[in-house]
Amino acid sequence: MIIWCLVLFNSYSFLFLFLPLTVLGFFLAARLGKAAGAGWLAACSLFFYAWWDYRYLALLMASICANYLAGSFIARNSASAKGRLALGMAITANLLLLAYYKYADFFLSSANAVLGTDWPILGIILPIGISFFTFTQIAFLADAYAGKVTEYRFIYYILFVTYFPHLIAGPVLHHKEMMPQFDEDRNYRPDAANFAIGLTIFAIGLAKKVLIADNLAGYAATAFVPGADPPTFFFAWGGALAYAFQLYFDFSGYSDMAIGLSRIFGVRLPLNFSSPYKAHNIAEFWRRWHMTLSRFLRDYLYIPLGGNRHGTFRRQTNLITTMLLGGLWHGAGWNFVIWGGLHGGFLVINQLWQNLCQRTPFRLPPRLGRFLGVALTFLCVVFAWVYFRAPDLATANRLVAGMLGAFGAALPEPILSGLGPFRALIEALGIRSYLGGGAIFVETWAWIAFGSLIAFLAPNTQEVMGRFEPALPEEGRARLRPPPPISWTPQRRNAVAIGLLFAFGMLALSRPTEFLYFQF
Repeated sequence: MIIWCLVLFNSYSFLFLFLPLTVLGFFLAARLGKAAGAGWLAACSLFFYAWWDYRYLALLMASICANYLAGSFIARNSASAKGRLALGMAITANLLLLAYYKYADFFLSSANAVLGTDWPILGIILPIGISFFTFTQIAFLADAYAGKVTEYRFIYYILFVTYFPHLIAGPVLHHKEMMPQFDEDRNYRPDAANFAIGLTIFAIGLAKKVLIADNLAGYAATAFVPGADPPTFFFAWGGALAYAFQLYFDFSGYSDMAIGLSRIFGVRLPLNFSSPYKAHNIAEFWRRWHMTLSRFLRDYLYIPLGGNRHGTFRRQTNLITTMLLGGLWHGAGWNFVIWGGLHGGFLVINQLWQNLCQRTPFRLPPRLGRFLGVALTFLCVVFAWVYFRAPDLATANRLVAGMLGAFGAALPEPILSGLGPFRALIEALGIRSYLGGGAIFVETWAWIAFGSLIAFLAPNTQEVMGRFEPALPEEGRARLRPPPPISWTPQRRNAVAIGLLFAFGMLALSRPTEFLYFQF
């Protein structure tokens, strides 16, 4: 447990051993020059990765060296056929490496099921973070071919790929976003403002993870047990919603913690999470959820497939193809393919609806339209999350059936008794009672209500910290917004509040849990 915990941002070993030594060593080494500082940070990032499993350090370094050499060659020959050929070969090699480690067993098991064969499963252990450092380097190769890469110092490239705040679970970085920051003189000198801003964002992210997401985890897990009894309506929805908010605060927490850690070094990561459950439609959801992955899929898959340039049918086909592959990127399983397919279908339906709305004079009142859009988008996302979370298709299908009322509805007897005169009406609707479970039922829905209030009504971390530009603006464009009612400023009361939040988070670290996106 101690070995594994070092790569968890929410662990004592990371917070009180790795991070202080890394920060101290970085600013001391930087006195010898930027290359020394960058070298120290890259070495610490490699150590951070190797601590999980040192056997995969060679794989990471081989990938880095091969892509660095390929990118340099591609940039020098981008105007020739040799450059195009090298780009294709390098991207293919990266995808083959990813396919072997992530999908070999999936393809073998699927082939065995379809063909009736008995090919042995390889039992490959997935290298942590392979999807993120592979996609980061594919983006580098494409940018090198497009002439967008101007910095080729090897130590900076190692740091770009291995930079520990993003290495395990993103965001997916662009070379042009990070290299100027790694070469910025002021980032190699300690800055009190960067420390204050970074630690504040980190504390907020830590609280999201350990105080909200981890507390929701147990209520979500009970609904996704394989082979369990058919779930009734409220139980199925309770499990699905608990997971929806667990994943929300887990990934939001990680994204905040990564941005906060990076800001300590003066480096701003791209924004990767921006209140996606507030989205008015599914297209906006994907502009807010895992934003750098959405950007990657758009720029390097959807647009090369043709984007929206070849008519409606081709555009819809490209959308569905992109989301199917995006689903498969998240995991080697048919449940992830279905999840991606659902989102592809949602996006197509959204486009058709938008086109219909443009041709009809009927308009809903703006507030009602926004409310219905947010509610419908959220419901679609929750249904799809069931396939994302379930260990197998049978479990996912059973839970969805329960959410649709196929197994009836039931409430704990203490809850039903407490409804007094409404009990007869509730029972007339077909809602039965069952003994026990009242406390768990109340706790589950109380946590769901609490998560809903924060996700739908509270400003997000980037809005709270917006005065200080905590992350790179989306697409390189600053978006001017008025500060929210809760806006952080360097004042004593805010320091006390963040200190208390951090203290409560630390009290919950007795058994640190991994972030959900570590599995991808």
